Amino acid sequence: MAEKKNASTTNKSAKGGSASGRKKAGVVATQKGKLYITATFNNTLVTITNDKGETVSWSSSGSKGFKGARKSTPYAGGLAVEDAAAKAKAVGIQSVDVFVKGPGSGRDAGLRAVKTAGLSIMSITDTTPIPHNGPKAKKKRRV
Repeated sequence: MAEKKNASTTNKSAKGGSASGRKKAGVVATQKGKLYITATFNNTLVTITNDKGETVSWSSSGSKGFKGARKSTPYAGGLAVEDAAAKAKAVGIQSVDVFVKGPGSGRDAGLRAVKTAGLSIMSITDTTPIPHNGPKAKKKRRV
């Protein structure tokens, strides 16, 4: 019975992948990449990918040690972008196409941080989703 128990606990991944959760080895980083900045009201998320779309580096305001209301500040967003850009430069990325999404305060600070980190910006695209009329508005309040 002990043999059965050991056999079932050896494969911890249900999907058949590695049980340790390590990074995928051999992500090829070219000189050109894509930088995605998602600026929400509470956090700023940054992902840098190569041309194929494989993640090279990522960071966020929360992963830089900010908690609560300080995560949503422009300073925290700039630090997150600088961190991700430094990791990407170490791998070999030199120029990026920037895609900015969301209404948060880390948008502009993130763009400035890309420049100070030493990556050259090829293009800037705003991919914030905009509703085409959206759902029905609430009825007007009667006082």
